[in-house]
Amino acid sequence: MLKNSISFFLFFCPKYWNHYRVSVSLSEHEVHWRNFFEGLVARGLHGLEMITSDAHAGLKAAKQAVFPSVPWQRCQFHLQQNASAHVTKKSKKAEVAKDIRDIFNAPNLNEAERLLANTVSKYKELESKLAHWMENNVLESFTVFKTPNNHQQKLRTSNMAERVNKEIRRRTKVVGIFPNGRSCLRLITAILSEINDDWITDKPYLHMNR
Repeated sequence: MLKNSISFFLFFCPKYWNHYRVSVSLSEHEVHWRNFFEGLVARGLHGLEMITSDAHAGLKAAKQAVFPSVPWQRCQFHLQQNASAHVTKKSKKAEVAKDIRDIFNAPNLNEAERLLANTVSKYKELESKLAHWMENNVLESFTVFKTPNNHQQKLRTSNMAERVNKEIRRRTKVVGIFPNGRSCLRLITAILSEINDDWITDKPYLHMNR
């Protein structure tokens, strides 16, 4: 019997915008993600402009091995959630969250870097753990500033993939335990096919005109 662990990859490339790959694995270690990415390349994927994900260690290592030259954008939503774990005073969490949002909402890279430096200085004394963490992590979420302005709002987080994840979890939860990997794969592939049809017919998530 198999409790499902599902991995899939959505990518920013005009030629492949309505394309997906899905696989089923019992873990999300580097070896699975590397096989997953190599499978995409074998199917002809090329021309990636950016990969957006959370800071999952296995995924990052596999990305570096298979797509070393493709810029990586750390999901700003997950990053902001991670920040709260480094705030020692509960009363400061709302203020910290606002400061991080202000950085992410900066109009350009230079302003984001300025706000980050100011915020690190602000918390260096009272929240030294947080300041150190921000100094070493927040820059990973600035890659999106190098993309066209009208793309940044949609590409700075992995929210699109998370919405698909949520729908997969909702539909697979009904089954609970699958007899084998193939049965899990069949259901998830059917779900993704439905979602893909919606993407083709609905309003585009991202207009590719620069």
